[in-house]
Amino acid sequence: MSETTAAVPRWHAAGDWFDTCKCDVPCPCSFAQLPTHGDCDGILAWHIREGRYGDVRLDGLNVLMLASFVGNIWGEHRDTYAAVFVDERADDSQREALQMIFGGQAGSWPAEMASMMGAEMRGMEFAPIEIEVADDLASWRAVVPDRVEASAVALTGPTTPEGARVQSTNLPGAETGPGQVATWGRSTADRADAHGFAWSRAGRSSKHITFDWTGP
Repeated sequence: MSETTAAVPRWHAAGDWFDTCKCDVPCPCSFAQLPTHGDCDGILAWHIREGRYGDVRLDGLNVLMLASFVGNIWGEHRDTYAAVFVDERADDSQREALQMIFGGQAGSWPAEMASMMGAEMRGMEFAPIEIEVADDLASWRAVVPDRVEASAVALTGPTTPEGARVQSTNLPGAETGPGQVATWGRSTADRADAHGFAWSRAGRSSKHITFDWTGP
């Protein structure tokens, strides 16, 4: 065991993750395929419903990422860039814990994802992050005021039972790791203007996936 790993306490984080991106519905990346246009960019948001890093509680805190890449994120890809917003409400201990977990240094699934992505970081900052997820998963939304907005409504249609959600299990490319449930949606807002990322669109793919990680 390395000194770095030995210094990481036992931790757990569970909650909501969702994205909005430029792909058609449903996003091929979740099926470990090339994105619709051969490249992708989008907004990724995490809300920790329940979490602890050693003795540091993480309940209710948020993290948001802007990201872009060319190719298959689960296979051969290039030109991968990211920027991260960390919840400004977090105190110093919580900020350190969030950076360790989401930066991959604390192990578990985020470490695997960071290794696979190999993203060049364009920036990291502490900011107000508002995240709302409907209890019935009818909609989800994330906002960094004046910088980022991602919102979506769950897919429905003529053969969807009322109140039911279009969901998938055992996705071959689940961004939150194995064994989680994905709920499919369509974006109503997908806007970014920060750290060199800039787009504004709606009506593209979105999905909500639970996450439940334990480390190191």
